Amino acid sequence: MVVAASLVVAAGAVAGVLAAFDDRRASDEAAPPEVSASPRLAPLPAVPSPSAPAIAGSASPSSSPSVRRTPSPAPSRTDAKRERTSVTGRLYRHPDSQVLAWVRSHSGDPRHAVIASRIAEQPAAVWFADYSPDTVTARVAAVTSGGAALGRVPVVVPYAIPGRDCGGHSQGGAPDLDAYDAWIDRFAAGLGSGEVIVVLEPDSVAQTECLSAGDRADRFASLARAGRVLKAANPRARVYFDAGHSGWNAPGTQAAWLRQAGAASPESSDGIFSNVSNFHTTADEVAYDRRVLDALGGPAGLGAVIDTSRNGNGAPADGEWCDPSGRRLGRTPTLSTGESRIDAYLWVKLPGESDGCKGRPGTFTASYAYDLASS
Repeated sequence: MVVAASLVVAAGAVAGVLAAFDDRRASDEAAPPEVSASPRLAPLPAVPSPSAPAIAGSASPSSSPSVRRTPSPAPSRTDAKRERTSVTGRLYRHPDSQVLAWVRSHSGDPRHAVIASRIAEQPAAVWFADYSPDTVTARVAAVTSGGAALGRVPVVVPYAIPGRDCGGHSQGGAPDLDAYDAWIDRFAAGLGSGEVIVVLEPDSVAQTECLSAGDRADRFASLARAGRVLKAANPRARVYFDAGHSGWNAPGTQAAWLRQAGAASPESSDGIFSNVSNFHTTADEVAYDRRVLDALGGPAGLGAVIDTSRNGNGAPADGEWCDPSGRRLGRTPTLSTGESRIDAYLWVKLPGESDGCKGRPGTFTASYAYDLASS
């Protein structure tokens, strides 16, 4: 069976090796910013696997169900049953990103105008991929307050779930789920009171085949709690849960996992996200997300957000996942999609941040960005 898995490379993994590369690469690549990182995908099946792991079974026969305390609940919300309204306005472009750093320091580069106008001017998500509980509140607050000051909507990505990437390239995060619960509390404390979109833990639901039944249940309990904490901290926060993408799990399988993770509850969730760091077409993702939402149930107002950063030409036919050639930028980020149940098109993956083939993993590479922007 082909196992689907997607990987997210934290910025810190490459920060210490910048000096080891020659001058040409140093001029072509920008050092990763302190607060963000972007995802990288492992090979994924072109169609959902016919043997997707069962919900109740263990995907790791050697693993026994874990014993963990019941996560402490978030404060209850008195307005959880109010009718959901759409986020409106414009998305926020955070001034600290790898592409902006490159643009500022390479004004004479012949690729500058294309990269600056087609990538750097667009709003993108800010990732929090390192487990740093002492600083995460202030770092989140710097992003959300910046958006609020301009009357725009930031997109933030908490990415610290234990066991992420099933122990692969992007392993890391919090040491255990109790620590993760506490980290989420601190993350939520930085959300402020303005509108904000939270893309909660990419791959945390779709990529659970490596977990035992008990470990999966524990993770889903922490994710449900995280949604409650985030929405209780800021009632205007929109929290979206991981739906993988249209080439991964079958909609019914994905919806069943999402339901266990709290994605059908208005106290935890505003819906789902898909295609993070992947290349599947917007049309395919719209159709897939609607099928997942239909199977998920929950309030009629649950919606979906889609990562369109690199899907302009769709996914490669050969299944290549690492900086595949011939890709191009997708639809620009917007909160006005014109599609029912599709709340936003977002750039969760910053175009030009390499998967590890055209540049160092997680690092902005001008040649790759230029290829995407000029195709």
